[in-house]
Amino acid sequence: MENLDGKVAIVTGGASGLGKATAEVLVADGAAVLVADINRDNAEFVAKALVARGHRAAGFGVDVAQEGQVRDMVAAAVKAFGRLDILHNNAALTSVDVIGKDVGWTEFDPSLFERVLRVNLIGYALGAKHAIPAMISHGGGVVINTSSTDAILSALVRPMYGASKSAINSLTRSIATQYGRQGIRAVGVSPGVIITEGARQSVPANILATLNKHNLTTREGRPEDIAHLVSFLASDKAGFITGITIQVDGGLTAHFPTYADDLAARVGA
Repeated sequence: MENLDGKVAIVTGGASGLGKATAEVLVADGAAVLVADINRDNAEFVAKALVARGHRAAGFGVDVAQEGQVRDMVAAAVKAFGRLDILHNNAALTSVDVIGKDVGWTEFDPSLFERVLRVNLIGYALGAKHAIPAMISHGGGVVINTSSTDAILSALVRPMYGASKSAINSLTRSIATQYGRQGIRAVGVSPGVIITEGARQSVPANILATLNKHNLTTREGRPEDIAHLVSFLASDKAGFITGITIQVDGGLTAHFPTYADDLAARVGA
């Protein structure tokens, strides 16, 4: 359990999945959290549930692709809790209608790619643009960006998503470089196969099972695996960690592509 007493965080995409789990862990570790999501009703529902359990939280509706709304989000966090120390850029455009059309570069729709970049990349940059000055005014803070295994490995699908996530890794490094001496750290968190409710609903079970065969752990990834790392990175214990993206993938990216086949052959031998 990290000590985040007195710290204030914004979690975008905080109404469900990884964002919701992270908001829950951050408040449990002592932080006040603005739960921000494009679904305002769900964001407020999550925040009210946290408040009912004795935590400090508030909900806020935001489309991170719109700069005015991002600016208002940061202002709302400062108004509600007096300062800002942590920005967890986590919102992403992962709806079925978008992912289902993210199939190949010879068929891609430029307007759809622009939508993906507006949310997945420019939205993160806008969050940093408006959060960093608020953090500096109170001595510093940390920007934690949700990347993805798709940023370093390519699949036969999701090229637009992967490109946006790869750019996030560069964004993380540049934020750390430009603002480090002003008290700002920037760290990326790169999930592997994490079993959220959304994943169970949108990804066929056989595909999840195939992906999990390549994990080196004895269990599947959970939202809490990401949330606890975010909380640690947001704490003073991680004060010397900046400018990197950390894989949280159960070892998915640590081995040769033949791992699952080799393991199956060894077990069957």
